[in-house]
Amino acid sequence: MSIYLIRHTAPLIEKGTCYGQADIDVKESFLDEASIIKTVIPTEFRGVWTSPLQRCRKLAEHLFPEMPLKLEPRLKEIDCGEWELQKWDDIPSEIIDPWMKDYVNIRIPGGENYIDLYDRVVESFQEIAAGETPVAIVTHGGVIRSILSHITGTSLQDSFGAFAIHYGSVIRISRQGNGFAHEVLSNIITSKEQHKPSPK
Repeated sequence: MSIYLIRHTAPLIEKGTCYGQADIDVKESFLDEASIIKTVIPTEFRGVWTSPLQRCRKLAEHLFPEMPLKLEPRLKEIDCGEWELQKWDDIPSEIIDPWMKDYVNIRIPGGENYIDLYDRVVESFQEIAAGETPVAIVTHGGVIRSILSHITGTSLQDSFGAFAIHYGSVIRISRQGNGFAHEVLSNIITSKEQHKPSPK
């Protein structure tokens, strides 16, 4: 039993911009990043699930041109609501500070909190894991972090420190007893990220 979690390649967006479900394209480095992914995944899969956002869908289409893709809305990144495509540094501190201190429970205005993301992702993952394998899931950093938190029992609050997931990363999940084990197959830093305001 193998499930391959594949994060999308670097998105075409200025560093320091808040994005979640905004439908962002991929950078010109896409083919180079995708070629690294190809070196660590098998050639045959029983199914491919992908977030419908184009940065994931384009990668899935490129990696698995002969496979029918299953577009799964529950595999989208966290909904950043009113903050989508705003610069992190432009969001007023009185609005963002409470969320920064408790992003697990506090919802982004008009969007989700970490629990909302986790609940829909785990529901989808459990359905996929119950089916035939090997399969691939092409998705986002927050989604992969939610899955890894679920299978390892890591608290959501601790998950960012526990799991560094760079663009184009590949993680294989396999059955181990009554649970799951995971192995990082590729996790190269191809582009720096900034998902919070600059230090003051």
